[in-house]
Amino acid sequence: MDLRGELRARLAALERDGLYRRRRVLEGPQGVDVVVEGRQRVNFSGNDYLGLANHPEVVAALRRGAEDYGAGAGAAHLVSGHGRAHHALEEELAEFTGRERALLFSTGYMANLGAITALAGRGDTVFEDRLNHASLLDGALLSGARLKRYPHADAAALRQSLSAGSAGDASTRLIVSDGLFSMDGDVAPVAELAAVARELDAVLMIDDAHGLGVLGGRGGGVLELADLGQDAVPVLVGTLGKAFGTFGAFVAGCAELIEYLIQRARTYLYTTALPPAMAEASRAALRLAREESWRRGHLHRLIQRFRAGAGQLGLVLMPSTSPIQPVVLGANASVVRAGTALFEAGFLVGAIRPPTVPVGTARLRITLSAAHTETQVDSLLAALADLAARPEFRVGAMP
Repeated sequence: MDLRGELRARLAALERDGLYRRRRVLEGPQGVDVVVEGRQRVNFSGNDYLGLANHPEVVAALRRGAEDYGAGAGAAHLVSGHGRAHHALEEELAEFTGRERALLFSTGYMANLGAITALAGRGDTVFEDRLNHASLLDGALLSGARLKRYPHADAAALRQSLSAGSAGDASTRLIVSDGLFSMDGDVAPVAELAAVARELDAVLMIDDAHGLGVLGGRGGGVLELADLGQDAVPVLVGTLGKAFGTFGAFVAGCAELIEYLIQRARTYLYTTALPPAMAEASRAALRLAREESWRRGHLHRLIQRFRAGAGQLGLVLMPSTSPIQPVVLGANASVVRAGTALFEAGFLVGAIRPPTVPVGTARLRITLSAAHTETQVDSLLAALADLAARPEFRVGAMP
């Protein structure tokens, strides 16, 4: 087989279908004002929702952590890589989420794969929202369990699917959903999902990667909004690389859950621990997220300002009150051209296409941060208004 020739053909097909992705090189720190390949741009594409990724106290904690613990953990947690900084962060995350214990993973993808594959296997069933993140779907596929996907945010359909299964057997039935959906910006009906899980003897797992730190008065995410605790949602997954601005992820729950994951989660057992310096940075970011509630207040005012301005322009937004504000264009080529036009106008905005989103729903994924100013939001709206006036872009036209 001519591997080079085959790969060239596949790449050409991606280019033809408007699915080819190109990396932009950022120079300097993450933030709302970034330099991209030598050009200053306002960043409306990241997940640094609270503006903590380059916060001086977080950077200082990372630096002190490196001085105290070195650059790397050197081994897996169960070998010799579990340090004091890791342990302290786990305890603080457990307290923040209102759970007995928390367990650090090196990435959010690994946390989801580790939790699902440890909890479900052959003979079990995993029920997932159709728009779940790829890591959740991959976890179910790798587990060997049956995967059943229910329509997006449809608790009634989930109940029907669960009811149709084998009742009374000893198999695990695991319900898995994102908390705040990363491409649509809407919130899962977690109270209804919890009710279904309770009524039909299933276990509920929520990945609130995009909600923790952002939603709720204290930043407790979608479960705070729904007033749900550990008993209602036994498995909570969170990330440190979004609202908290650092790196890594965790699973939080009862003591028995965490101890079981330590024994059985392959993505915890067989990988090097997070650098302890990064754990120290995350501790500083967690403290700031908890103490500086003004960040959430300012962020939500910006969200309201953006949505009001978009409405005045006649732009069609998805029903999101989160920092994620998608503008659906539909066609891959349209969203690529729109992203390029916004970049030339001074803005960095993600052009999201399949398979990240369903075919025919390519979109501009606009994300807001507590570090943005009202002026920056207004400038983006002006650029979108200019774009909307051009018929080739069809800004806001739903498929």
